[in-house]
Amino acid sequence: MVCALGAAVCFGTATVLQAMAARAAAGGSGGEAALLLRAVREWRYLAGLGLDGLGFLFQIAALRSVPIYAVGAALASSLAVTAVVAARLLRVRLSRTEWAAVGVVCAGLAMLGLAAGTEGEESGPQALPWVMLGAAGGVLLLGLAGTRLTGRGRALVLGLGAGFGFGVVEVAVRLIDSLAPSELLTDPAVYALLLGGGAAFLLLTSALQRGSVTTATAGMVIGETIGPALVGVVWLGDRTREGLGWLAVLGFAVAVAGALALARFGEAPEAVPAAAPAPEPPVRPSRP
Repeated sequence: MVCALGAAVCFGTATVLQAMAARAAAGGSGGEAALLLRAVREWRYLAGLGLDGLGFLFQIAALRSVPIYAVGAALASSLAVTAVVAARLLRVRLSRTEWAAVGVVCAGLAMLGLAAGTEGEESGPQALPWVMLGAAGGVLLLGLAGTRLTGRGRALVLGLGAGFGFGVVEVAVRLIDSLAPSELLTDPAVYALLLGGGAAFLLLTSALQRGSVTTATAGMVIGETIGPALVGVVWLGDRTREGLGWLAVLGFAVAVAGALALARFGEAPEAVPAAAPAPEPPVRPSRP
């Protein structure tokens, strides 16, 4: 569980650092490509990428040691980390409701930490890696359908698709049994991980470019937590400590609900001027 929380801290902090770097690079000319080139020269952007990489390693370690439902809820809590760090570094004002949501996330994770058992030892049906590969392909198809929509419908569908893709990554990590190069090349779970992760990043980027940040992030949180948690419990043997199943369910629901309340921090907001309302931020979050 410590690794899962470490991943959440890394992802949440990286979002704010990359937002700060992108803001500092926004004064020049050119489109998004030029903005990215200027941003990567900022030490904060590079530090954010480093934290993303470290967070992904923590995520892998967590998925190999604790149930998927606990890891998914912990990763959703990165929104709480982003909110707190943004309040400190970007001087973003959090409402009482948002501070309460941060507390709710922490309470949910505490309940999960008390109730979560060890990682399930079952490998699931033999066809499960191929199912995950098919699901990764389905994420791409969902993305194509989502791009035809407009407004909140587009943001929700693309956000859900991104969440499903990240969920495929979570399950695929558990299904990879060997790191031998010869076996990795023939393991469908490896290709599910790569395709699912790549598709998720593309869909989330598209959703945030032309849709509601809050709607897209809420869809992502739902997509990356509920489905993988069910796969872990039903097929991979994830369980809770004896007699604490109710506490795990409650903690999972509380943590996800708190994260949804903080969905606007799916991309770090701009600093709020003292006498002006906050503008809609142009910065996209980075996920591995």
